[in-house]
Amino acid sequence: MTSGKTGFLGPAGTWSEEALLGHTGLSPADTVPMPSVPDVIMAVSAGEIGEGIVPMENALEGAISATLDYLAFEVENVFIVREIDHPIRHKLIARTPLRLDEIEKIISLPHALAQCRKFVRNRLAGVETSAAGSTAEAVRIVGGSDEKWAAVGSQLAADTYGCVVLEDNIADRPDNETRFVLLSTSPAPQNGERPYKTSIVCTIAHDQPGSLLQILQEFAHRYVNLTKIESRPSKKGLGDYIFFIDVEGKQADPPVAAALKCLECKLARVKMLGSYPVG
Repeated sequence: MTSGKTGFLGPAGTWSEEALLGHTGLSPADTVPMPSVPDVIMAVSAGEIGEGIVPMENALEGAISATLDYLAFEVENVFIVREIDHPIRHKLIARTPLRLDEIEKIISLPHALAQCRKFVRNRLAGVETSAAGSTAEAVRIVGGSDEKWAAVGSQLAADTYGCVVLEDNIADRPDNETRFVLLSTSPAPQNGERPYKTSIVCTIAHDQPGSLLQILQEFAHRYVNLTKIESRPSKKGLGDYIFFIDVEGKQADPPVAAALKCLECKLARVKMLGSYPVG
């Protein structure tokens, strides 16, 4: 059991670990790497770790589907307790210095490779790409091989596995960032002075004209600002969706609370993902 520690997508050197260490004041001794994002979420739910950090969405590639699906369908006792926006400065990394035309394979997390499409297409055209479970795992593979391979990952990963950076900041946009969320089985205290965000999942009983409008009107009538709305398949069949909604404010703020109460009367299900400080 590592119940007092905070889990992150491992191995050491991932962007999740960098975000965790950079924004929480925790040390590596307070954390534990885990094989996948679902493993982090399920370990929090089971009480095997005290908290966990997972990526929620990326500025270039959008939502992290594994995170959304596990929070929506797989756990009932896990809440978002904090949001962390962390800059992602992808680097091209190799075991030893290489010219770009010497590279025979690029390895990384598919999401990371997708965030660097232009660089890969323009500077490494025709080079084989291969998926890894995380950016740090890709760097660890490259660092342990004599092949002329490269990985897309972080400076932390390069330092951790004794590799060198061939190219810096190779993402399609220089202002790339990822939204991470910290998870716990205890909801966040509602007495903080920082701005808060409330996240919910809405399930509509029957698809009919105006169903989504009914949800949105509850917030619009009360001047509650939505910062995100996203649909995901409900897993029940084609054309059936659930909606992830983020709004500004605390769960107990009168306008937010009133909107949520009305939604609970109208919808098949409203699941609270968390009401938590941001920034």
